[in-house]
This record gives sequence, structure tokens and C-alpha cells, in this order.
Amino acid sequence: MLSNAFRRAPFTAMLAVVSAFASLAAAPSALAQKSYDPGASDTAIRIGNLMPYSGPASAYAIVGRIEQAYFRMINDQGGINGRRIEFISYDDAYSPAKAVEQTRKLVESDEVLLMFSPMGTPSNAAIQKYLNTRRVPQLFAASGATRFGDPNGFPWTMGWQPPYQVEGRVYAKYILANKPEPRIAVLYQNDDLGRDLLKGLKDGLGDLTSLIVAEESYEVAEPSANNHIARLKASGADVFVSITTPKFAAQSIRKAAEMAWRPLYLQALVSASIGAVLRPAGLDNAQGLVSAAYNKDAADPQWIGDPGMKRFHAFLDAYAPDVNRGDNSVVYAYGAAQCLVEVLRRAGDNLTRANVMREAANLDGYAPDTLLPGITISTAPNDFHPIEQLRMMRFEGDHWRLFGPVIDGDLRN
Repeated sequence: MLSNAFRRAPFTAMLAVVSAFASLAAAPSALAQKSYDPGASDTAIRIGNLMPYSGPASAYAIVGRIEQAYFRMINDQGGINGRRIEFISYDDAYSPAKAVEQTRKLVESDEVLLMFSPMGTPSNAAIQKYLNTRRVPQLFAASGATRFGDPNGFPWTMGWQPPYQVEGRVYAKYILANKPEPRIAVLYQNDDLGRDLLKGLKDGLGDLTSLIVAEESYEVAEPSANNHIARLKASGADVFVSITTPKFAAQSIRKAAEMAWRPLYLQALVSASIGAVLRPAGLDNAQGLVSAAYNKDAADPQWIGDPGMKRFHAFLDAYAPDVNRGDNSVVYAYGAAQCLVEVLRRAGDNLTRANVMREAANLDGYAPDTLLPGITISTAPNDFHPIEQLRMMRFEGDHWRLFGPVIDGDLRN
């Protein structure tokens, strides 16, 4: 007869095999374990935002409204990997001090996973160090300041729109190619926005910076740009570069027309909106203005059959039917929100702040619905400027007309 030990051996071996299979079955589950930082859970992703719903830059408030509406659409479609977006947007009135106060509230009280699309150079500059110290993503900051694309100095901050220095270089090239012996006047906002774009303009002029015959800066608290325009006209300039936010851009266009000053007029793209700037300034006064673009113009009939813009208009029909589709800020907000959703989808169940930044820094050729053909979003661990391409455009009639090729302005080159 077999001993009890031998009788138990087959059963013991069977247990070992079953145990081995159980371990293998458990392995994928372990590998797929969910990871969360504050602001993320099985059911929700909490996102913070700052917007100037009041104050001198309130024309940009539509960006927050459209982003809110876009996330509402995503939630209605089932969320991101089954998680709802909780979008918490506070008014900072375009005030750096208020921006810091509201950001602390979002991070320390609301416990957001990340800050998305905080508006404006002054506010983003004010909160940048705090967010990097806390290791909270400051993702797709709504500013073209070069400082928001510095992965070595600020690894938790990434901009979205083309850097102002790239835009300034493009304008310099255009002026030199199209205006013999130009006399250039510049009005710029006295912050990183204005100084950055002015630096790009001067870099683009190279040894010809003496062509700038007059510079005027203004503060956002000033009531009017009129006196600046009068002094710049008196300089005898025949080229005018307006590095202004919407309120001052509209005032400048209107005042130049009133004074019958008709230089080659280049308007920074942050204020190239037909709805928020050109209509208030008067479309007749805006004829012939030159600017640059990376987004499609929702009011331009050439995009009627474009699949991306069809989705854009369907979204507005359902979630924001009363907005002015000629406002470039509406297109901007849709594209930025769509890009964030793509990043969060790619992050999957690893919703840590570090992984969100990792995914944001590995977008290669991604194209939201609203970007012009040939322009894509490309990032890398050493490149935190998602969009570095532009096309020139001129205002004619009631809309902007694109001309010339896509211009690559990669700051690493």
C-alpha cells in the first residue's frame, strides 16, 4: 500500500499548479493597478482654472465659459475613461495677487489634480513658482510667454499657444520683406507678453533694430491707449506693431483711424479676434491689418466642409449656442480643452501629477480640430512649446484672409 505521504503528493502538486495559475491571473491586475494623486479618483478628475471674469482683460472670460461647456459635453459622453471632469474656475480679475490667492485655494482646499489654462501672462507668472514647488501641473497656460516653456527651470509648467518670441520674429521677417526702409513704432503691454514679443521682433530684425524709431509701453490699469497712439504717430513711423490685449487693441485701431494714421499695421494675434476687438474698433477701421494665425477662423466660409470645424460647430450648437463664433477666443478654448482631454485619456488609470506631465510632454503631431492644416502640436521632454508654427493673415472685408506658407519658428533652432 502507498503511504499517506505518497497519497497526498498528487493533491499537493495540484495545489501548487493552481496556486501558480492564480498568481499569473493576478499579475495583470497588479500591473493595471490604479494610481491617483489628489484630485483624481475612480469617478472624477478635478481641474482648477483662473479666468479674468472681471477686470481689464474680461474679454478673455469667454475662454473659461467654453472650456466649461466642452467638459460638460465630455461628461455627457461618459467622461474620460469613465471619470467625470469637475472644472473649478475662479475669477482672478487679471490681478497677480488675486491669482496667487485663488490658486492656493484650488490646490490646498479644492485639491485639484492640476491647473489648466490659467489666463494671461501676469497671472501665470505669479503662480508659476508656487505650483512648481508643490509639483502641481500648470498645464497649457493661456499665454505665449517664453518662460512657460522651460522644462529645466519649471518642469511642471507648459504653455499652449505659439510663443510670443516666435510671433515677433515672424513679424520682423514680414516687415523686412514687404516695406522698404521701414520706420517702425511699437506699442506694447508692460509685462512678459509685451516684452517677450518685442524681444522676438528685435531678434528678427537683427542688426536693423535701429529701424524701430519709437516705443511706448502701457500698464493694464491705464484707461486708454489714445495718448500713446498720438505720440507714436508723431514719430513719423510708417509701420506700427501693436502688442496689445483686446481693450487696448480696439482703442488703438480706432484712434489710429480717427487720426488718419495709416501705417502698415501689425496686430498681435492675442487680439486678432473679430468679435472681441475688430468689431468694437469698427470693421472699416480694421481694413488691411496684418496678423498671424495658427487656428482656423470659425467665421471663415472656407472651413464649412472641414470635418474638425463641423464637430466644433456641432458642439457650439448643443452647448453654447449664443456665443459669437467670430471670437477667436472661442476657437482657442475648444482646442485647448480638446488637447487636455487627449492628455488625460492617454494617462489612463495612472492619474498622478507626474504622469499627466509625462503624457503632456509626449504629444507628437497631435492635431485638435481647430488648428490650421499643416500645424500640429508636438512636445517632448525638452520641448514645452506645443505650437511653434504660424501663417500670416490680412483683414479684408469682414474676415481674415490667410496668405503665405506655414512658418516654423521652433525656438530650439
